[in-house]
This record gives sequence, structure tokens and C-alpha cells, in this order.
Amino acid sequence: MKRIKVADLPEFDAAPYLDSEAAIAAYLTDILEANDPALLASALGDIARARGMSEIAKASGIAREALYKALRPGAQPRFDTISRVCAALGVRLVAQAVYPPDKGLSHCEKGSAHRLP
Repeated sequence: MKRIKVADLPEFDAAPYLDSEAAIAAYLTDILEANDPALLASALGDIARARGMSEIAKASGIAREALYKALRPGAQPRFDTISRVCAALGVRLVAQAVYPPDKGLSHCEKGSAHRLP
């Protein structure tokens, strides 16, 4: 069996697979769970390429060249840029409470704890 070097493999491009709102939402949700701002920027770049970078640049009010730069792999864009790109893409980032897996407790306004179902 012939061995293949990782360096010889083609680079994966997610853009062709981001062809529906559901696919985009699932992709972003998975990326956000990684908690990596550079990965988020790169993923938004994948989505913008899938939708058309020029269209997203126009809708976000960000120059196309600046958008490519802000959404390249390893970039660290400002939150304002992320927010404007998300609005142009028709998606929003949603906060979700994170509970410690072994505790399962929620805290009411008065400070008492209750077990979650």
C-alpha cells in the first residue's frame, strides 16, 4: 500500500458545501464551539466565498480587499468586522449558557440553586 503524505493532499475548501442556510448555520455552530477567533474568521471567509465575496463586501460596507484580508486563515478581525459580515450573510451569533457537565445547577435571581432536569 502506497503511503500518502499529508502535505500532498489538496487543501479542503468548505465553500462548495455551504449551499443552504442550514448548512451555513451548522458550520458556524461547529466552528464557534472551537472557541478560536482565527478559525471563526476563516469560516466566515468560507461562507463569504460561497455567497460571493463582492456581494458580501457590498452588503457589509467593507472593501472587498479588506474583507479578504480580515477573513483569511489566521486573521484576528475586530468584533465590528465579524458583526458586519454576519449581518451581510444573514446570520447572527447566539450566546448559549454553558453549564459544568457534572453540576447541572442553575442559579435563580435570589441565589438559590435548582437542579436542572
